[in-house]
Amino acid sequence: MRYATIRQMQVFEAVARHMSFSRAAEELHLSQPAVSLQIKQLEGLAGLPLFEQLKRRLYLTAAGETLLGHFRAVLAAVADAEAAMAAMRGRRAGGLRLAVVSTAKYFAPPLLSAFLAGYPGVDLSLAIANREQVLAQLAANEVDLAIMGRPPTDFPVQSVPFAKHPMVMIAPPDHPLARRKARMADLGGETFLVREQGSGTRILMEGLLASHSVVPGHTIEMASNESIKQAVMAGMGVSLLSRHTIGLELSVGRLAVLDLQGLPIQRDWYVVTREGKQLLPVAAAFVRFLQEEGAARIEAATRAGPPSRRRSRHK
Repeated sequence: MRYATIRQMQVFEAVARHMSFSRAAEELHLSQPAVSLQIKQLEGLAGLPLFEQLKRRLYLTAAGETLLGHFRAVLAAVADAEAAMAAMRGRRAGGLRLAVVSTAKYFAPPLLSAFLAGYPGVDLSLAIANREQVLAQLAANEVDLAIMGRPPTDFPVQSVPFAKHPMVMIAPPDHPLARRKARMADLGGETFLVREQGSGTRILMEGLLASHSVVPGHTIEMASNESIKQAVMAGMGVSLLSRHTIGLELSVGRLAVLDLQGLPIQRDWYVVTREGKQLLPVAAAFVRFLQEEGAARIEAATRAGPPSRRRSRHK
């Protein structure tokens, strides 16, 4: 594949992403025959078919799946090179590919808005996903940085803590334990609302209950913090959630934080990158911004009341 061109890689990646020649052609401002020709030339270089059509649907072959990962890595490296050259020309610009776990969606937009005020030329790509998806993007070098509450241990990374991350037990306001101090043991027999397998919040909750020998009456798995909050407000059970996700509900009296011995659990928010990755100037500047201003801005974004108008010092 040494003779494959960048343009051919771009065409192949677009077709594979859309699973459509026509939609790829529209995105790349090419004719459909031109797209088909580029794919045919790539298949000639590979000596194998890259796509197959079954019942009018397009699929990647095994060879196509293999090439897709390699081509995306090459295209990401080219984008990094372009951004580096822009930075070296003195522009406060470049690409920033960021992934954040879903719990961080409550403060990520205000953080980014404050940072981008000083970097108006940045081409931002933001992915908000569950932990497993964010880790997959980080492992595949599809993002420059990731924000999460628990760095991975199954592949090498560099992680920088930048803000405290309190975890609290929430209940409906009329819950019997909402009006007094209590012990974790008092939660025995409760229904616990939990996130999906692999979620950092779920792992923390299961460890907390096990360490206090708390046996749930029932557990109900839910796919998002929002669904858990709605279920708790409806009286379906209690749950361990990030304090940063419940500011609004607390301010209007729809949720209560239980005053339990040993809680809140103070964790950290981390900004994470692959070990050995050479950060471009814009990404490095964002890490510095998080270290200098992240904690205060998260607190402002997740507490009750009007949004902060504090201006960024990071110029």
